[in-house]
This record gives sequence, structure tokens and C-alpha cells, in this order.
Amino acid sequence: MKRIGIIGGLGPEATIDYYKTIINYFNEENKNRQAVYPEIVIYSVDMWKFVGLLNDGKRKEAAKYLADRIVDLENAGADFAVLSANTPHLVFDEVQDRLGIPLISIVESCAKRAKEMKLGRCLLLGTRFTMQNDFYRKVFKDFDIDIFVPDEEQIEFIHSKIFNEMELGIFTEQTKNEFLEIIADLKDKHNVDAVILGCTEFPLLFKEKEYLQLPFLNTTKIHVEAIIEECLRDN
Repeated sequence: MKRIGIIGGLGPEATIDYYKTIINYFNEENKNRQAVYPEIVIYSVDMWKFVGLLNDGKRKEAAKYLADRIVDLENAGADFAVLSANTPHLVFDEVQDRLGIPLISIVESCAKRAKEMKLGRCLLLGTRFTMQNDFYRKVFKDFDIDIFVPDEEQIEFIHSKIFNEMELGIFTEQTKNEFLEIIADLKDKHNVDAVILGCTEFPLLFKEKEYLQLPFLNTTKIHVEAIIEECLRDN
């Protein structure tokens, strides 16, 4: 098996979920015998440093910060790496260009899954950086899938809840219901056929596969499946 490198800390709750989901897969695969686990190297970065660079418009510095940390993963023997969050995929191409090992994209993995599901119009929820930038839209366009996002007021509300609650490990029914109200409004407005949980903390809040008669695409689970596929692929 290939050695997995994970950039974690963006945020910590999602990093734990990635690790548990990977391990649970191998537990399920080895139910009747001793489990064989892959080697995993995790570098938990400073989330607030990275977010601060984005807030200051320092995209190149943000990309270099992540790339330097992935080089550390490579030096620790990682055969490939992943960013265990959606927001840093804003600088995915810039980071990949600096590396000697491949990155597995959460966005491309999600787009492939959406295509398999024959989806055409998806609502994207995430941080302000994810919703206001076009890195999701560009990738999904290659798969003939349209991306829609909330309005400015809704974007700021969602962004605030992510960083003031979920990134701190706070998950409440009130916030969940408030998000569902926003989704219901946008479902009717844009006639979307699925919701992309474009923040890897969201699956810790929305644990079902479907709400409001819409499939909710769990980007963590989709990404982990791509990670495992790469881990098991022959060199």
C-alpha cells in the first residue's frame, strides 16, 4: 500500500473524521481477520495562519505555506498527499506545481461522483472563500454540471457559523435547522438537484445522505474513497 500524506488542521474536527473514516474502511474490509492499516502521515497546520493569509489576499503565500508542509510529508515518505478541507483547494494548482508527489483533489473527486449520479445543478455550501471563488465551478463545468451558491447575506451567515462554531467543535440542531432553511429557499430558487457539503465539517452536522428530498454529497467520504483507491493502486 502507498503511504498517505494528509494536511490536517483545516480544521481539526475534519482531520479526525478523515483518519477515522480511512481506518473504518480497512476495519470493514478485514472483518474476519486481523486488520491491515495503511501508513498515514498527518501534518496539522495552523488554520488561522492560512485563513489570515487568504483574508489578506496573500494567495501566493498561502499556497507556499501549504506546499512547504506537503514537502515535509514527502520527506516523511508520503507517496501522495491530500488537503483535508475544501477551502485550501482554492490554491490547489499552485500547490501541486511546487510538489514532487501528486495531490488528490476533493473537488475533482466530488465532480466525478456528481457525474456518476447524473446530477446537473448543484448547490455549493462552504466557507466564504469556497462559495465566492470559482474553483468548484471550473472543475464542475468540465463535467457539464452547474454550480449555484447562496446570496451574499447567506454566505456571510454560513461562513460565520463555520468559523465561530464548527471549527471549534460546536455542532447544534439550531444551526443545522438554519442551514436547512437556507437550502430550502435556494432549492426552490435555483431548482437544484443536490447539495455539495463543501466544508469537511458539514458531514459532522448533516449525517444523513439526504435532506429536503435532495442528496447531500459528503465531500469527506467521497475524498476518502479516492484516497483509499490511490492508496491501494499499484505503483
